[in-house]
Amino acid sequence: MILVICAVRAELAGFAREGVTVIETGVGPVDAALATTRALAGGTYRALVNAGIGGGFRGRAAVGDLVIVETESYVDLGREDGAPLALPGGLTLATGVASAEPLLAIARERVRDASFGSGVTSATITTSDARAAALNARYAPSVESMEGFAVLHAARTAGVPAIEIRGISNLVGDRATSGWDFRSGSAATLRGLNALLDVIS
Repeated sequence: MILVICAVRAELAGFAREGVTVIETGVGPVDAALATTRALAGGTYRALVNAGIGGGFRGRAAVGDLVIVETESYVDLGREDGAPLALPGGLTLATGVASAEPLLAIARERVRDASFGSGVTSATITTSDARAAALNARYAPSVESMEGFAVLHAARTAGVPAIEIRGISNLVGDRATSGWDFRSGSAATLRGLNALLDVIS
């Protein structure tokens, strides 16, 4: 059985496939982490796909593009300046996670129209060019989401191989120039999800 995680079911409108369970988590990293953990604890899955729409960073992704996320950073956790946080007992913060390499290898071979890049997860949707520029300078991401890190981290903790795919629904930055198009982002997501599942399901 394969688990597909999305924030909102409308992102995968019309999707259904035998042997695939779809879970809608709700929006944001907290709900995504809780729902993913609950789903993984209640079933046995050989792979997880986090599929949904996301914002694309100018120059790396355009509205309607499909992005396979190789690495994901959680931008809301840690020091504002990015410096290491000294914690007692050598504890460290988990602020980065990667999609599983075997699934990435399949995607590179079989998902023909996708680009590959990094993602950032934020509980706050970026609505200004200034914040978009700051995220771009620090992380050089292709895509912004609100759930990617949470889902991948929960899957890694549970020992389940996972991969994140995003259809680009808008450009990150000023909302007036974002080109918001939910339908195009959803269509790209479904295109990538079906191509991937043709191989792994």
